[in-house]
Amino acid sequence: MIDESAAGPERGGAPAHDAAPARGGVDDGLRAELVRGWVALVGDTPAALAQGAELITRWAEPHRRYHTLTHLAAVLTAIDDLTTEPTEPTEPTEPTEPTEPTEPTEPTEPTVPGEGDLAAVRLAAWFHDAIYDGRPGWDEERSAQLAQARLPRCGVPTGGVAETARLVRLTAAHDTLRPGDRDGAILCDADLAVLAGPGYDAYARAIRQEYAHVPDAAFAEGRSAVLRRLLATPALYRTPRARDLWEERARANMTAELRTLQDG
Repeated sequence: MIDESAAGPERGGAPAHDAAPARGGVDDGLRAELVRGWVALVGDTPAALAQGAELITRWAEPHRRYHTLTHLAAVLTAIDDLTTEPTEPTEPTEPTEPTEPTEPTEPTEPTVPGEGDLAAVRLAAWFHDAIYDGRPGWDEERSAQLAQARLPRCGVPTGGVAETARLVRLTAAHDTLRPGDRDGAILCDADLAVLAGPGYDAYARAIRQEYAHVPDAAFAEGRSAVLRRLLATPALYRTPRARDLWEERARANMTAELRTLQDG
């Protein structure tokens, strides 16, 4: 998660839960959309429905400002953006004579770019900030443990549970991603898609609110250090599609925020 270094030396402290009015809630339409996506992912057994409800409750906790259901929905949408093959318009063709029906063929493996275990990627998105107390590293570890404890009862196979937990842990520090880790690259890029968004200023304000307990000078120092580190990397995003979609705009947004922090 990009906020892990938003704070300065005191970043390990708990967020100031009463620093601002509760803003974790979202409209019923977004909740319904998320529920539909969850059911499509894990099914509608009583255990699965109960787990989906628990996750939505967690993501809507009142102390959250950025790590809300809106962020969850944005990450899931970004995953779709990165794993959906762009379609090119085709020229209309002349009608042809009907042909004899052919025997059905066996289904083939999907050829979506970067596909490994997309179900695990989406499950990891659901769990990656399911526990959020403003304790970088510890939050992700507890969220991974939550996935390991809850997903088996939803019928997720052992391998899928393990992959989901591994991916959740990756979001604690995106620079631990190994070369060739397609699932990890998709999740990490989706988590950082906000850096390129038109709502970047609102995102930065929300991060500051989540760390309202950190003094301004310490926050500016810590946040600036992270922005410099990210801007110094050859590429913010690991997948070619994310670089095409977001790299240029993300760098412009981060450079502007860094300038604001430096100007005080």
